[in-house]
Amino acid sequence: MVADFLRETQWLLWMIAALVLGLLELLSFDFVFSMLVIGALAASGAAFLGYGFTVQVFTFAVASILALVLVRPALRRWIGRRTPEVATNADALVGRTALTLAPTTGRDGQVKLAGETWTARTADPGAVIPEGVDVTVVRIDGATAVVAPLPARDTPEKESA
Repeated sequence: MVADFLRETQWLLWMIAALVLGLLELLSFDFVFSMLVIGALAASGAAFLGYGFTVQVFTFAVASILALVLVRPALRRWIGRRTPEVATNADALVGRTALTLAPTTGRDGQVKLAGETWTARTADPGAVIPEGVDVTVVRIDGATAVVAPLPARDTPEKESA
């Protein structure tokens, strides 16, 4: 009796597995579980057509592997083209202007960056940047801003009349 029930509802069990895998995909957004959903749906189709459990598992495995190899890379490329690359966290600070709060050398210093006080050092180990000078952030090393003087601006000289 139980064996007959399981045999008749195997397609539904595969659909439940697809639903659970789909929910897991919502947590990861890596398209791996989505490919397993494709495999579970294929196995559900095989169960609905009356194939045995061995064929269903084989169908699940083959469909999942094919989806992982063929569909997932194309899907990731497509998403990558449509999603702009946005710098976040420390990467978003690179290129920003900061103000030195203390003389800054290749070993130590402080800057005001994005409203916060950061430890800093110069990108050129021999350089010394005095206090109160605007600098640009070259990179972030851990919790230290590596800075360099702003490039000199070309200012037209005033002509005397």
